[in-house]
Amino acid sequence: MATVLIVEDNEPSRDALARRLERRGFTALVAVDGLHAVTLARSETPDLILMDLGLPGINGFEATRRLKSIEETKHIPVVVLSAHAMTNDRDMAIAAGADAFDSKPIQFQRLVETIEALLLKGAA
Repeated sequence: MATVLIVEDNEPSRDALARRLERRGFTALVAVDGLHAVTLARSETPDLILMDLGLPGINGFEATRRLKSIEETKHIPVVVLSAHAMTNDRDMAIAAGADAFDSKPIQFQRLVETIEALLLKGAA
């Protein structure tokens, strides 16, 4: 199954999401901030990245921009997850290079459907 990099600074949220994805057959990697996400994505090349926006250091917008500007990571789909579900956040996330945007609290089945659709699109 696919490897998903979860970029989330909130430990309970990060751990719960990782467990749920692993129960669905995904391999979960975790990063606690934007810089760690960029480094881990370059070294591990996950199949998809779930990116929180409100991160310490470089935020999710900047981390996504960096990932999409690096040759070895620009093809990896990024789903931005944010508790700030305002239209402006969605637009800014897409402008930064995100492939999809979902709001928190996470509706897990909808998120899995988004992940599967992006992975299928990448395989085509």
